[in-house]
Amino acid sequence: MKYRRRAYDGGYMSQNFPLLLTAVPLLFSAMLFSFRMIREPRSLWSGAFFLFFLMSLGLFLSLLIFRFSPQIQNRPLILIPLVLILGVLSVFILLFPFLLILVFFVQGIRILRREGLRPRNLLSLLFSLLLIVYIFLWPLNGYLLPSFQKHALLRSIGNACFGTLSFSAAYLLFLMAMYCLSALLNLFHPRKRRDLDYIVVLGAGIRGEAVTPLLASRIERGIRLLYENPRALLILSGGQGEGEDIPEGEAMRRYALSQGVDPGRILTEEKSLNTRQNLLFSRALMGGEKPKIAVVTTSYHVFRALLLARKCHIPCKGYGARTKWYFTLNALIREFLAYLSLSRKLHRKLILAALFLNILVNAAIYLFRSPLFLEFVRSLRA
Repeated sequence: MKYRRRAYDGGYMSQNFPLLLTAVPLLFSAMLFSFRMIREPRSLWSGAFFLFFLMSLGLFLSLLIFRFSPQIQNRPLILIPLVLILGVLSVFILLFPFLLILVFFVQGIRILRREGLRPRNLLSLLFSLLLIVYIFLWPLNGYLLPSFQKHALLRSIGNACFGTLSFSAAYLLFLMAMYCLSALLNLFHPRKRRDLDYIVVLGAGIRGEAVTPLLASRIERGIRLLYENPRALLILSGGQGEGEDIPEGEAMRRYALSQGVDPGRILTEEKSLNTRQNLLFSRALMGGEKPKIAVVTTSYHVFRALLLARKCHIPCKGYGARTKWYFTLNALIREFLAYLSLSRKLHRKLILAALFLNILVNAAIYLFRSPLFLEFVRSLRA
Protein backbone atom coordinates (compact mmCIF):
# COMPACT_ATOMS: atom_id res chain seq x y z
CA MET A 1 0.00 0.00 0.00
CA LYS A 2 2.82 2.38 0.83
CA TYR A 3 4.47 1.74 -2.53
CA ARG A 4 1.21 2.37 -4.39
CA ARG A 5 0.59 5.58 -2.45
CA ARG A 6 4.04 6.88 -3.35
CA ALA A 7 3.59 5.97 -6.99
CA TYR A 8 0.26 7.75 -7.07
CA ASP A 9 1.69 10.83 -5.39
CA GLY A 10 4.62 10.86 -7.78
CA GLY A 11 2.34 10.61 -10.79
CA TYR A 12 0.10 13.34 -9.44
CA MET A 13 3.06 15.64 -8.87
CA SER A 14 4.52 14.99 -12.30
CA GLN A 15 1.18 15.71 -13.97
CA ASN A 16 0.68 18.96 -12.08
CA PHE A 17 4.29 20.11 -11.96
CA PRO A 18 3.93 22.61 -14.88
CA LEU A 19 0.86 24.09 -13.22
CA LEU A 20 2.62 24.39 -9.89
CA LEU A 21 5.62 25.88 -11.65
CA THR A 22 3.51 28.65 -13.21
CA ALA A 23 1.90 29.34 -9.84
CA VAL A 24 5.28 30.52 -8.52
CA PRO A 25 5.65 33.55 -10.85
CA LEU A 26 1.94 34.28 -10.38
CA LEU A 27 2.28 34.49 -6.61
CA PHE A 28 5.60 36.30 -6.87
CA SER A 29 4.21 38.90 -9.30
CA ALA A 30 1.11 39.37 -7.13
CA MET A 31 3.32 39.99 -4.10
CA LEU A 32 5.56 42.42 -5.99
CA PHE A 33 2.59 44.35 -7.36
CA SER A 34 0.83 44.49 -3.99
CA PHE A 35 3.99 45.61 -2.20
CA ARG A 36 4.64 48.33 -4.77
CA MET A 37 1.08 49.66 -4.66
CA ILE A 38 1.00 49.70 -0.87
CA ARG A 39 4.42 51.19 -0.28
CA GLU A 40 5.02 53.54 -3.22
CA PRO A 41 2.74 53.40 -6.28
CA ARG A 42 4.20 56.57 -7.82
CA SER A 43 6.58 54.73 -10.12
CA LEU A 44 6.67 53.04 -13.52
CA TRP A 45 7.38 49.83 -11.62
CA SER A 46 3.69 49.79 -10.69
CA GLY A 47 2.73 49.27 -14.32
CA ALA A 48 5.61 46.86 -14.96
CA PHE A 49 4.69 44.63 -12.02
CA PHE A 50 1.02 44.73 -13.00
CA LEU A 51 1.90 43.63 -16.54
CA PHE A 52 4.06 40.85 -15.11
CA PHE A 53 1.11 39.78 -12.98
CA LEU A 54 -1.26 39.76 -15.98
CA MET A 55 1.13 37.66 -18.05
CA SER A 56 1.66 35.21 -15.18
CA LEU A 57 -2.08 34.99 -14.64
CA GLY A 58 -2.69 34.31 -18.33
CA LEU A 59 -0.09 31.55 -18.40
CA PHE A 60 -1.45 29.98 -15.21
CA LEU A 61 -5.05 30.01 -16.46
CA SER A 62 -4.02 28.53 -19.81
CA LEU A 63 -2.32 25.58 -18.14
CA LEU A 64 -5.17 25.25 -15.66
CA ILE A 65 -7.74 24.91 -18.44
CA PHE A 66 -5.50 22.52 -20.38
CA ARG A 67 -4.76 20.35 -17.33
CA PHE A 68 -8.30 20.04 -16.03
CA SER A 69 -10.21 20.40 -19.30
CA PRO A 70 -12.12 17.07 -18.93
CA GLN A 71 -13.35 18.03 -15.47
CA ILE A 72 -14.01 21.68 -16.32
CA GLN A 73 -16.00 20.93 -19.47
CA ASN A 74 -18.85 19.59 -17.38
CA ARG A 75 -18.86 22.65 -15.10
CA PRO A 76 -19.87 25.74 -17.11
CA LEU A 77 -19.86 27.96 -14.02
CA ILE A 78 -16.09 27.42 -13.82
CA LEU A 79 -15.32 27.09 -17.52
CA ILE A 80 -17.04 30.25 -18.79
CA PRO A 81 -15.34 32.72 -16.37
CA LEU A 82 -11.93 31.12 -16.99
CA VAL A 83 -12.32 31.28 -20.77
CA LEU A 84 -13.55 34.88 -20.60
CA ILE A 85 -10.65 36.00 -18.42
CA LEU A 86 -8.15 34.19 -20.62
CA GLY A 87 -9.73 35.61 -23.76
CA VAL A 88 -9.61 39.17 -22.47
CA LEU A 89 -5.98 38.78 -21.41
CA SER A 90 -5.04 37.27 -24.78
CA VAL A 91 -6.76 40.04 -26.73
CA PHE A 92 -5.20 42.69 -24.52
CA ILE A 93 -1.67 41.34 -24.92
CA LEU A 94 -1.77 40.21 -28.57
CA LEU A 95 -3.88 42.96 -30.11
CA PHE A 96 -2.72 45.82 -27.92
CA PRO A 97 -0.46 47.44 -30.59
CA PHE A 98 -3.21 47.34 -33.22
CA LEU A 99 -5.85 48.64 -30.84
CA LEU A 100 -3.46 51.39 -29.84
CA ILE A 101 -2.98 52.45 -33.46
CA LEU A 102 -6.73 52.46 -34.11
CA VAL A 103 -7.62 54.40 -30.97
CA PHE A 104 -4.96 57.08 -31.40
CA PHE A 105 -5.70 57.47 -35.12
CA VAL A 106 -9.45 57.91 -34.61
CA GLN A 107 -9.03 60.24 -31.65
CA GLY A 108 -6.34 62.17 -33.52
CA ILE A 109 -8.82 62.89 -36.30
CA ARG A 110 -11.46 63.89 -33.73
CA ILE A 111 -9.24 66.39 -31.95
CA LEU A 112 -8.29 68.02 -35.25
CA ARG A 113 -11.95 68.37 -36.18
CA ARG A 114 -13.00 69.79 -32.82
CA GLU A 115 -9.96 71.75 -31.66
CA GLY A 116 -8.47 72.85 -34.98
CA LEU A 117 -5.20 72.23 -36.82
CA ARG A 118 -2.49 73.15 -34.33
CA PRO A 119 0.89 71.51 -33.72
CA ARG A 120 -0.05 70.33 -30.22
CA ASN A 121 -3.22 68.70 -31.59
CA LEU A 122 -1.26 66.53 -34.02
CA LEU A 123 0.37 64.33 -31.38
CA SER A 124 -2.23 61.51 -31.41
CA LEU A 125 -2.29 61.29 -35.19
CA LEU A 126 1.50 61.43 -35.52
CA PHE A 127 1.89 58.77 -32.85
CA SER A 128 -0.46 56.38 -34.66
CA LEU A 129 1.39 56.95 -37.96
CA LEU A 130 4.76 56.33 -36.30
CA LEU A 131 3.38 53.10 -34.84
CA ILE A 132 2.28 51.98 -38.31
CA VAL A 133 5.74 52.71 -39.70
CA TYR A 134 7.49 50.92 -36.84
CA ILE A 135 5.29 47.81 -36.78
CA PHE A 136 4.64 47.27 -40.49
CA LEU A 137 7.28 49.10 -42.53
CA TRP A 138 10.40 49.25 -40.39
CA PRO A 139 11.02 45.45 -40.40
CA LEU A 140 11.08 45.58 -44.22
CA ASN A 141 14.00 48.00 -44.40
CA GLY A 142 16.37 45.23 -45.48
CA TYR A 143 14.24 44.52 -48.53
CA LEU A 144 13.66 48.18 -49.29
CA LEU A 145 17.38 48.96 -49.26
CA PRO A 146 19.08 46.01 -51.00
CA SER A 147 22.18 48.03 -51.85
CA PHE A 148 23.20 47.88 -48.19
CA GLN A 149 23.33 44.10 -48.37
CA LYS A 150 25.97 44.10 -51.14
CA HIS A 151 28.71 45.82 -49.15
CA ALA A 152 29.91 44.33 -45.88
CA LEU A 153 30.87 47.66 -44.31
CA LEU A 154 27.61 49.35 -45.28
CA ARG A 155 25.70 46.30 -44.08
CA SER A 156 27.42 46.45 -40.69
CA ILE A 157 26.76 50.17 -40.33
CA GLY A 158 23.14 49.67 -41.41
CA ASN A 159 22.67 46.81 -38.96
CA ALA A 160 24.11 48.89 -36.12
CA CYS A 161 21.81 51.80 -36.93
CA PHE A 162 18.83 49.51 -37.40
CA GLY A 163 19.49 47.70 -34.13
CA THR A 164 19.87 50.92 -32.16
CA LEU A 165 16.79 52.55 -33.66
CA SER A 166 14.76 49.38 -33.17
CA PHE A 167 15.83 49.12 -29.54
CA SER A 168 15.13 52.81 -28.95
CA ALA A 169 11.66 52.58 -30.49
CA ALA A 170 10.77 49.39 -28.62
CA TYR A 171 12.16 50.82 -25.40
CA LEU A 172 10.18 54.05 -25.73
CA LEU A 173 6.99 52.14 -26.60
CA PHE A 174 7.46 49.91 -23.58
CA LEU A 175 8.10 52.95 -21.39
CA MET A 176 4.97 54.63 -22.70
CA ALA A 177 2.90 51.52 -22.07
CA MET A 178 4.23 51.35 -18.50
CA TYR A 179 3.61 55.06 -18.05
CA CYS A 180 -0.02 54.77 -19.17
CA LEU A 181 -0.59 51.66 -17.08
CA SER A 182 0.99 53.23 -14.00
CA ALA A 183 -1.04 56.39 -14.56
CA LEU A 184 -4.27 54.38 -14.59
CA LEU A 185 -3.29 52.48 -11.46
CA ASN A 186 -2.56 55.71 -9.60
CA LEU A 187 -6.03 57.00 -10.43
CA PHE A 188 -7.64 53.98 -8.79
CA HIS A 189 -8.66 54.38 -5.14
CA PRO A 190 -10.44 51.34 -3.70
CA ARG A 191 -11.88 53.30 -0.77
CA LYS A 192 -12.77 56.92 -0.12
CA ARG A 193 -10.40 58.93 2.03
CA ARG A 194 -11.95 60.63 5.04
CA ASP A 195 -8.76 61.64 6.81
CA LEU A 196 -7.10 64.09 4.43
CA ASP A 197 -5.53 67.24 5.86
CA TYR A 198 -4.92 69.18 2.65
CA ILE A 199 -6.31 69.04 -0.86
CA VAL A 200 -4.08 70.78 -3.38
CA VAL A 201 -5.72 71.78 -6.67
CA LEU A 202 -3.15 72.52 -9.35
CA GLY A 203 -3.76 75.55 -11.50
CA ALA A 204 -4.08 75.80 -15.26
CA GLY A 205 -4.43 78.72 -17.64
CA ILE A 206 -7.21 81.25 -17.08
CA ARG A 207 -8.85 83.70 -19.48
CA GLY A 208 -8.47 87.16 -18.05
CA GLU A 209 -9.97 86.63 -14.61
CA ALA A 210 -12.18 83.63 -15.39
CA VAL A 211 -11.27 79.98 -14.98
CA THR A 212 -11.44 77.72 -18.03
CA PRO A 213 -13.72 74.65 -18.14
CA LEU A 214 -10.65 72.44 -17.63
CA LEU A 215 -9.61 74.34 -14.50
CA ALA A 216 -13.21 74.46 -13.26
CA SER A 217 -13.38 70.66 -13.42
CA ARG A 218 -10.24 70.45 -11.27
CA ILE A 219 -11.70 72.81 -8.67
CA GLU A 220 -14.99 70.92 -8.60
CA ARG A 221 -13.13 67.65 -8.06
CA GLY A 222 -11.24 69.25 -5.20
CA ILE A 223 -14.48 70.56 -3.69
CA ARG A 224 -16.01 67.07 -3.74
CA LEU A 225 -12.97 65.75 -1.91
CA LEU A 226 -13.21 68.65 0.55
CA TYR A 227 -16.77 67.74 1.47
CA GLU A 228 -15.73 64.12 1.99
CA ASN A 229 -12.95 65.17 4.40
CA PRO A 230 -14.34 67.38 7.18
CA ARG A 231 -10.98 68.49 8.60
CA ALA A 232 -9.25 69.16 5.27
CA LEU A 233 -8.25 72.54 3.84
CA LEU A 234 -8.39 73.36 0.14
CA ILE A 235 -5.19 74.83 -1.32
CA LEU A 236 -5.71 76.49 -4.70
CA SER A 237 -2.33 76.81 -6.36
CA GLY A 238 -1.33 78.88 -9.38
CA GLY A 239 0.60 82.05 -10.14
CA GLN A 240 -0.01 84.69 -12.77
CA GLY A 241 1.05 83.72 -16.25
CA GLU A 242 1.30 85.62 -19.49
CA GLY A 243 -2.05 86.98 -20.65
CA GLU A 244 -3.67 86.50 -17.25
CA ASP A 245 -5.10 89.51 -15.39
CA ILE A 246 -4.89 87.97 -11.92
CA PRO A 247 -3.08 85.00 -10.35
CA GLU A 248 -4.68 81.64 -11.05
CA GLY A 249 -4.95 80.97 -7.32
CA GLU A 250 -7.16 84.04 -6.87
CA ALA A 251 -9.36 83.13 -9.84
CA MET A 252 -9.70 79.62 -8.43
CA ARG A 253 -10.62 81.00 -5.01
CA ARG A 254 -13.38 83.13 -6.52
CA TYR A 255 -14.76 80.13 -8.38
CA ALA A 256 -14.67 77.96 -5.24
CA LEU A 257 -16.52 80.66 -3.28
CA SER A 258 -19.15 80.83 -6.02
CA GLN A 259 -19.66 77.10 -5.49
CA GLY A 260 -20.45 77.66 -1.82
CA VAL A 261 -17.14 76.64 -0.23
CA ASP A 262 -16.48 78.03 3.25
CA PRO A 263 -13.83 80.80 2.93
CA GLY A 264 -12.23 79.55 6.14
CA ARG A 265 -11.33 76.27 4.45
CA ILE A 266 -9.53 77.86 1.49
CA LEU A 267 -5.84 78.71 1.17
CA THR A 268 -4.36 80.25 -1.97
CA GLU A 269 -0.87 79.97 -3.41
CA GLU A 270 -0.24 82.64 -6.05
CA LYS A 271 3.46 82.47 -6.94
CA SER A 272 3.98 79.15 -8.73
CA LEU A 273 4.58 79.01 -12.47
CA ASN A 274 4.83 75.24 -13.02
CA THR A 275 3.76 71.96 -11.45
CA ARG A 276 6.92 71.57 -9.39
CA GLN A 277 6.44 75.01 -7.86
CA ASN A 278 2.74 74.26 -7.33
CA LEU A 279 3.73 71.35 -5.13
CA LEU A 280 6.63 72.98 -3.28
CA PHE A 281 4.91 76.29 -2.58
CA SER A 282 1.71 74.54 -1.51
CA ARG A 283 3.67 72.30 0.84
CA ALA A 284 5.14 75.42 2.46
CA LEU A 285 1.61 76.52 3.41
CA MET A 286 0.88 73.30 5.26
CA GLY A 287 1.33 72.63 8.92
CA GLY A 288 2.55 69.43 10.53
CA GLU A 289 5.42 67.13 9.68
CA LYS A 290 3.47 64.42 7.86
CA PRO A 291 0.15 65.82 6.67
CA LYS A 292 -2.11 63.65 4.56
CA ILE A 293 -2.23 65.28 1.16
CA ALA A 294 -4.29 64.83 -1.98
CA VAL A 295 -3.23 66.42 -5.26
CA VAL A 296 -6.03 67.20 -7.69
CA THR A 297 -5.45 67.87 -11.36
CA THR A 298 -6.73 66.66 -14.71
CA SER A 299 -6.60 62.86 -15.03
CA TYR A 300 -3.88 62.77 -17.69
CA HIS A 301 -1.69 65.06 -15.56
CA VAL A 302 -2.02 63.21 -12.25
CA PHE A 303 0.79 60.71 -12.68
CA ARG A 304 3.44 63.22 -13.70
CA ALA A 305 2.39 65.44 -10.80
CA LEU A 306 2.82 62.45 -8.48
CA LEU A 307 6.26 61.71 -9.92
CA LEU A 308 7.28 65.31 -9.31
CA ALA A 309 5.86 65.15 -5.79
CA ARG A 310 7.91 62.05 -5.13
CA LYS A 311 11.05 63.83 -6.33
CA CYS A 312 10.20 66.69 -3.99
CA HIS A 313 9.72 64.20 -1.11
CA ILE A 314 6.04 65.07 -0.74
CA PRO A 315 3.92 62.02 0.10
CA CYS A 316 0.49 62.33 -1.48
CA LYS A 317 -2.28 60.66 -3.42
CA GLY A 318 -3.50 61.81 -6.81
CA TYR A 319 -7.08 62.46 -7.88
CA GLY A 320 -8.10 63.18 -11.44
CA ALA A 321 -10.70 65.49 -12.90
CA ARG A 322 -12.37 64.32 -16.07
CA THR A 323 -11.92 65.89 -19.46
CA LYS A 324 -12.76 64.98 -23.04
CA TRP A 325 -11.46 61.56 -24.05
CA TYR A 326 -9.92 62.61 -27.36
CA PHE A 327 -8.15 65.48 -25.62
CA THR A 328 -6.91 63.13 -22.87
CA LEU A 329 -5.08 60.86 -25.32
CA ASN A 330 -3.36 63.78 -27.01
CA ALA A 331 -2.40 65.31 -23.68
CA LEU A 332 -1.18 61.95 -22.38
CA ILE A 333 1.45 61.84 -25.12
CA ARG A 334 2.52 65.33 -24.15
CA GLU A 335 2.74 64.25 -20.51
CA PHE A 336 4.85 61.25 -21.47
CA LEU A 337 7.25 63.47 -23.41
CA ALA A 338 7.49 65.70 -20.34
CA TYR A 339 8.27 62.61 -18.26
CA LEU A 340 11.06 61.67 -20.68
CA SER A 341 12.48 65.15 -20.27
CA LEU A 342 12.22 64.77 -16.50
CA SER A 343 14.28 61.54 -16.53
CA ARG A 344 16.25 62.09 -19.73
CA LYS A 345 19.66 61.27 -18.24
CA LEU A 346 18.71 57.68 -17.44
CA HIS A 347 17.09 57.01 -20.80
CA ARG A 348 19.93 58.67 -22.68
CA LYS A 349 22.43 56.39 -20.96
CA LEU A 350 20.44 53.26 -21.83
CA ILE A 351 20.09 54.21 -25.49
CA LEU A 352 23.78 55.13 -25.75
CA ALA A 353 24.67 51.81 -24.14
CA ALA A 354 22.54 50.03 -26.75
CA LEU A 355 24.28 51.99 -29.51
CA PHE A 356 27.71 51.11 -28.14
CA LEU A 357 26.80 47.43 -27.85
CA ASN A 358 25.43 47.39 -31.39
CA ILE A 359 28.59 48.98 -32.74
CA LEU A 360 30.76 46.42 -30.94
CA VAL A 361 28.72 43.44 -32.16
CA ASN A 362 28.55 44.61 -35.77
CA ALA A 363 32.22 45.59 -35.79
CA ALA A 364 33.09 42.09 -34.58
CA ILE A 365 30.87 40.51 -37.25
CA TYR A 366 32.42 42.70 -39.94
CA LEU A 367 35.92 41.84 -38.75
CA PHE A 368 35.30 38.09 -38.61
CA ARG A 369 33.83 38.12 -42.12
CA SER A 370 36.54 40.28 -43.66
CA PRO A 371 38.91 38.69 -46.23
CA LEU A 372 41.97 39.61 -44.17
CA PHE A 373 40.66 37.77 -41.11
CA LEU A 374 39.64 34.74 -43.17
CA GLU A 375 43.08 34.67 -44.78
CA PHE A 376 44.65 34.89 -41.34
CA VAL A 377 42.58 31.92 -40.14
CA ARG A 378 43.60 29.88 -43.20
CA SER A 379 47.25 30.66 -42.57
CA LEU A 380 46.95 29.45 -38.99
CA ARG A 381 45.37 26.20 -40.14
CA ALA A 382 48.11 25.70 -42.72
